[in-house]
Amino acid sequence: MSGPVEVRHFLLQQESIDSGSSFSGVPAQRTGDTARVSDEQVRRAQLAVARGALSIGDCRELLEMLGLVPGEDGVPPVRR
Repeated sequence: MSGPVEVRHFLLQQESIDSGSSFSGVPAQRTGDTARVSDEQVRRAQLAVARGALSIGDCRELLEMLGLVPGEDGVPPVRR
C-alpha cells in the first residue's frame, strides 16, 4: 500500500467483508461527541490492517500511520 487512498480502499473492502457491518458507504457527519473514534472502530481497523499486512514490520508501520498504536497512556492517537 502506497498511500491513504489505498488504505481507505482496503478498509472499505474489510467493512464489506464483515457480515455484521451496517456501513452505508457514506460517513455520517460528526456530532459534538468527544470520542472521535470508538473502541470498536479502533479494534476493527487494527484487525483489518493485520489481515492485509505483509509482515510484522509492515503491520506496525501501517498501524502507526493510521494512529492505531496505543501511546504511553495506552490510548491510540485516533481516540484523543
